[in-house]
Amino acid sequence: MRTVRFVWLALLILFISASSFAGVFVSVNIAPPVLPVYEQPACPGDGYIWTPGYWAYGPEGYYWVPGTWVTPPTVGVLWTPGYWGWGNGVYVWHAGYWGPHIGFYGGVNYGFGYFGNGYEGGYWRDRHFYYNRTVNNVTITNVHIYNKTVINNVTVNRISYNGGRGGINARPTHEQEMWGSEHHFEPTHMQRDHERGAGNNRAFLASENHGRPAIAATSRPGEFRGPRVVPAHEERSPFSRPETRPVPRPDNRGRSNDRPMPREEVRGGRAPQPDHNSGREGRPNSGGSYRPESAGPRDNGHGHENAGPHGNGGSHENAPQQQREGHSDHGHDQHPR
Repeated sequence: MRTVRFVWLALLILFISASSFAGVFVSVNIAPPVLPVYEQPACPGDGYIWTPGYWAYGPEGYYWVPGTWVTPPTVGVLWTPGYWGWGNGVYVWHAGYWGPHIGFYGGVNYGFGYFGNGYEGGYWRDRHFYYNRTVNNVTITNVHIYNKTVINNVTVNRISYNGGRGGINARPTHEQEMWGSEHHFEPTHMQRDHERGAGNNRAFLASENHGRPAIAATSRPGEFRGPRVVPAHEERSPFSRPETRPVPRPDNRGRSNDRPMPREEVRGGRAPQPDHNSGREGRPNSGGSYRPESAGPRDNGHGHENAGPHGNGGSHENAPQQQREGHSDHGHDQHPR
């Protein structure tokens, strides 16, 4: 009889830890903690897309699931993060998903391109993903990159939930509601294992780390040790920025803020070449090292001078004008024609 109880308890723990990804209804009467402040690890290879960290809920309370770079289930899809939303007296988890457009994620400012509305971290063109180095830490040379200035026109905070007392006051647009009904892909097995691994480690519990997990982000899913993991920082750290900033008037003269990256700048800080098998997550190449001082965007994007919602982050809709009009698909030399 005792064995049966242990089996049921184990199944319950697995059920709860995977519930936020499996579409199972999860509700809590306590608001999740604020989002930690952290740097983004360097992108490990071409085709990887950043998925921000979030607070999940398990048998012992909220626990942090580190942000990480993952390969999507197929070419052309983007990640819509999950979020906690207040409704009917409880906080309900709305699971993230892959799809052709970025849907509504509660207005939560996760940083690194996910500033509460859409995605400014990059876009798909044909079968290639183009990274915006303004908000992404991309140091490898065999990827397509560009620089697009993004204006921060929201109040910068670390609130991790929508609605309720002290929550973010945001509602989905008509387009986001439509995109929420599109055909979606569930999180990959690597993403599921990543969340499950965090849920099985007491160090990720908010009650243990008090909102500052020792591992706030990882280079690859499930990589919870080694030189490519990054910790959370103090709230008022050197990476913090002022709460609000003025918004410049839009330029309607057709000018573009996109600046292709020169080859010389891209070559600085060359990282080990990745495994190009986009369907498999691997361990870091031997001998590789990640140097935080060479990281690009910091404080998980909340205070980046060139950060803020701008556009819907769809498959091609957020492509900068220069990139839409003409590309050189040979490495990095993407000069407008």
